[in-house]
Amino acid sequence: MPNITLPDGSVRHFDNVTSGSEIAASIGKGLARDAVALRVNGEMLDLSRAIDTDVAVEIVTRDTPAGLELLRHDAAHVLAEAVKELWPDTQVTIGPAIENGFYYDFARAEAFTEADLSLIEARMQDIVDRDEQIEREVWNRDAAVAFFRGIGEDYKAEIIAGIPSDQPITLYRQGEFIDLCRGPHLPSTGKLGKAFKLTRVSGAYWRGDSNNEMLQRVYGTAWANDKQLREYLQLLEEAEKRDHRRLGKLMDLFHFQEEAPGAVFWHPKGWSVFQTLVAFMRQQQNAAGYREINTPELMDRSLWQASGHWDAFGSNMYTTETVDGRQYAIKPMNCPGHVQVFKQGITSYRDLPYRLAEFGKCHRYEPSGALHGMMRVRAFTQDDAHIFVTPEQITDESIAVCRQLLSIYSAFGFADVRIKFADRPEVRVGEDAVWDQAEAALLKALEVSGLDYTHNPGEGAFYGPKLEFVLRDAIGRDWQCGTLQVDLNMPGRLGATYIGEDGNKHLPVMLHRAIFGSLERFIGILIEHHAGNLPLWLAPVQVKVLTITSDADDYATSVVRDLRAIGLRAEADLRNEKISYKVREHSVAKIPVLLAVGQREVDEKTVAVRRLGSKDQVTLLLQQALDALLAEVQNRS
Repeated sequence: MPNITLPDGSVRHFDNVTSGSEIAASIGKGLARDAVALRVNGEMLDLSRAIDTDVAVEIVTRDTPAGLELLRHDAAHVLAEAVKELWPDTQVTIGPAIENGFYYDFARAEAFTEADLSLIEARMQDIVDRDEQIEREVWNRDAAVAFFRGIGEDYKAEIIAGIPSDQPITLYRQGEFIDLCRGPHLPSTGKLGKAFKLTRVSGAYWRGDSNNEMLQRVYGTAWANDKQLREYLQLLEEAEKRDHRRLGKLMDLFHFQEEAPGAVFWHPKGWSVFQTLVAFMRQQQNAAGYREINTPELMDRSLWQASGHWDAFGSNMYTTETVDGRQYAIKPMNCPGHVQVFKQGITSYRDLPYRLAEFGKCHRYEPSGALHGMMRVRAFTQDDAHIFVTPEQITDESIAVCRQLLSIYSAFGFADVRIKFADRPEVRVGEDAVWDQAEAALLKALEVSGLDYTHNPGEGAFYGPKLEFVLRDAIGRDWQCGTLQVDLNMPGRLGATYIGEDGNKHLPVMLHRAIFGSLERFIGILIEHHAGNLPLWLAPVQVKVLTITSDADDYATSVVRDLRAIGLRAEADLRNEKISYKVREHSVAKIPVLLAVGQREVDEKTVAVRRLGSKDQVTLLLQQALDALLAEVQNRS
């Protein structure tokens, strides 16, 4: 009978057919309590699955990433069971685990309310208390389709009907509820525990197609224990306080409206932040030898076909046709335009690396349900650059780009940056041999630079592998911003060449580089990372001068003049309001520095300095305050 090899290499012998539950119990009570599934020769299975041959087994526990994903998927099934018990006429569709939680889509005539979520959550807890056995059943496809149609579950029947007839169908039963699922699942609903919470309801089209009917999606979060749940809910609460959409309105930075979905209406203060970022990046790029260009936003379809974008990305492109029958596309990315600039004239190997940069306006169609403030938009500005190099220059230039990215992120307060190596996707252009070369070059750069990285399989661009730079913000969330991509495909497709040392034409390698990525999204991330308290050098209004009495109006006006003369963005508040009211109002608006002036300050040529977030203030001579603020802005400290 089976010999079970454990991860530590030890072997346990069982006299009879065994299961994951028995194996876990033979190792220890604690492991049996925390076990949720097992891996048999690398495949995740239910703990109840019979094992009758010699295999390698790993017990999956609830506190592991795989175990947590399983808990969340089971929570989705318990959610569906609860909804069916409360409203039997509701149809269930799909319910996967997602990052930090789960959801389930329902077809129901009436909209779910906040009160309904509380009812559903209470019923879910009841189902956990019942500790219903979760049992796996294998069905014939046609029998499964007939069963679900017979109980009025047309969506589920449609899903099953799309599975090849020769494939077995696995259903899981818990109590009176039965659902289609590949599994694995927990042994029983009691194993789920109660560290879950329903969070919100949104709309979702059936199969993600806007031509189909609208469903209701109920979201929830689930964790291994109550402590993790509490920490996550606190994170959600903090994230809500930092939401860039709320703070953007409070700080009068930007707005959105239905006439231009997914596009930002920048207000003067927000545009100041935008332009300050552009100026900062322009300075960094100039110092690193980049030459700034600008390319058309509207280009003929033939260029996008030649680059490969039309076939790989066409459904996300905005297109138009003119009266003479020519088709154009608004650019979703800048790279083909940069190749056109590189191709003008004859380029020698001595001219390489050839670095081109652009703050290029791009448009990509995103489904309306995917739009999210400035984090997911349809119109955005990329701090895009393309570096044309010889194959021998890939490593050195990639290392230089990596160092520049990390230095720039540090200037914005992002000290924790993760790097992911993303290799060839399923849909791509170019031969495998070219991809082998590009991936090897990028990996070599990582190894030479000594940077730590993780593997993100299949997530490269359609034209080349890439490095993804992921920023971890102040409350522990990850944001993928910068990218570096090695492209040996597009230059050849678009006819770019350089004259080599041998006098012959050669294809350059093209490095795609973005640091902010989308400026709109990066600003949203910055607002949330700093909770609106932007660094002094970046803040749209850096200093507000507040009068305590009207006798100080002229002095306050002259202080503003002095601040502006040294390049600071300053305004005066001369209203006849109490100073405490003014301080509170401008603190809510996230002004970094408040200078209060009254008759005493007028007489002594001083200012009372209060920093955002501090209740203390210090009185300085005006010139001292000017010098200190200018130094802080210049040093970006």
